[in-house]
Amino acid sequence: MPTDSPAPADSPRTPSAPAAQAPAPFPERAPLPDPGPGPTLRDPGAPAAVARPPVPPQPQPHAPALLPAPAPAPAPAAAPGPGTPAPGPGTPAPLTRRGYRAVFAVAEFRAVFAAHLLSLLGVVVSELALTVLVYDLTGSPLLSALTFALGLLPYIVGGTLLAGVADRYPARRVLVVCDLLCAVCVAVMLVPATPVAGLLALRCLVAAIAPVFTGTRMAALTDILGEGDLYVLGRSLLRIVSQSAMLIGFGAGGLLLTVLSPRGAITVTVATFLCSAALLRFGTRDRPARATRGDGGGTLLAESLSGARLILGDRRVRALMLLFWVPPTFVVAPEALAAPYADAIGAPPAALGLLLCAMAVGHIGAELFVGSALSPRNRSRIVLPVAAAGLLPLLVYAVRPGLPLALAALALAGAGAAYVIGLDQWFVDAVPRELRGRAMTLLTAGLMTVQGLGMALAGLAAEFFPVHQVVAGSGIVGTVCTLLLVAEARRTDPRRMSCTEGRDGADRHVTSR
Repeated sequence: MPTDSPAPADSPRTPSAPAAQAPAPFPERAPLPDPGPGPTLRDPGAPAAVARPPVPPQPQPHAPALLPAPAPAPAPAAAPGPGTPAPGPGTPAPLTRRGYRAVFAVAEFRAVFAAHLLSLLGVVVSELALTVLVYDLTGSPLLSALTFALGLLPYIVGGTLLAGVADRYPARRVLVVCDLLCAVCVAVMLVPATPVAGLLALRCLVAAIAPVFTGTRMAALTDILGEGDLYVLGRSLLRIVSQSAMLIGFGAGGLLLTVLSPRGAITVTVATFLCSAALLRFGTRDRPARATRGDGGGTLLAESLSGARLILGDRRVRALMLLFWVPPTFVVAPEALAAPYADAIGAPPAALGLLLCAMAVGHIGAELFVGSALSPRNRSRIVLPVAAAGLLPLLVYAVRPGLPLALAALALAGAGAAYVIGLDQWFVDAVPRELRGRAMTLLTAGLMTVQGLGMALAGLAAEFFPVHQVVAGSGIVGTVCTLLLVAEARRTDPRRMSCTEGRDGADRHVTSR
């Protein structure tokens, strides 16, 4: 399996400090930047055996004198790292294969991919059908819109309070149970006697389960594909499917509603959840749970909150997580305000669909290009520059552009999301294995929540300012916030920190922050 050596943390330099302080290669879990008796993310009560994966002896970084191709500077076909799964159905493809084809060569990933595609299309169809059903039952536009909002708001609850599930139990069991619970919730929606309040409550429950499922699946990909380039490309493919669902799912849902009743369309979702559960149950291996014991006192709630505290308390992981969250908070403004903007420029009704699709098209195209055309090192090198510039296309809205220029700006803003491919590798390298499920769950929950918050804030601002000024302002404020995070990510770069420690020696506590 090819290993990813992300830059700016790729090919770490060996400081002039003694050999005992030589940093391990970045994919081998580089030292965390904050000083202290041990890594910030380690729970003091956790067994020492799970504190970090097995690392080669300390003389290993100095192997260049004896070995011409050591691990710190891996070639594209380097030996598998510690994250490589054991041989079996989930073993990554031969090293001669590269790119997305190598990911699809892994049988377990094909099952995960098919399950993701089915369940995602089912969710999109059910969201549309449930919105129509609530409107038919109540005639209330507010309750109909609230049905969509309830698909985002519970994410933070489930992602924070239930995150411990992702590490406490075997991943396959968690994924299958989540799919079955969602299928039951959607099946209850089909009962004619279910009141509107019950429909909304069930919608909330499905949304609360979603971050646990997604976080567990993200963490399980590191077992299926390893922690290097295959994992990054696998995550990329799942994101592409998610973006494509926005283009295909609502269209398919609209077609279904022309031949089926809303409850009939919702029935399709029950079938997709059951098929997803079957694919995951019989298409993936049963692996043990990551956490061997409770990290927060034994209870699920304590484990979840303890994990969130450890994750957000680490400076490096916190900076990377905010890089996932902050740009999407601002980039959703033009989508949230697409309808009023199309009206403001006098565009035809069809323009609304184009404005809503342009960003997804740009994202999919850029993700495919970066994933297939760039090497792991180059993907890592573009993370910070692309993140810093990703929101700048929204500044075009300051001149109140017509439809063609607005579509081009939205496509470029969508393409700016390609920085996430390299950021995925940084994140999985920064989080220890025993906290990975909780970290991924919290990441998913926060991402969905900030997007909902960004839409709400954009709508609120549009009550007081012209729509084009709100979108341009989102680009300006978002760029400033992202630049601050880029600076923090550079400061917490493990290679930069290890070089500083090696240079400063015993005085490193004076310069640490």
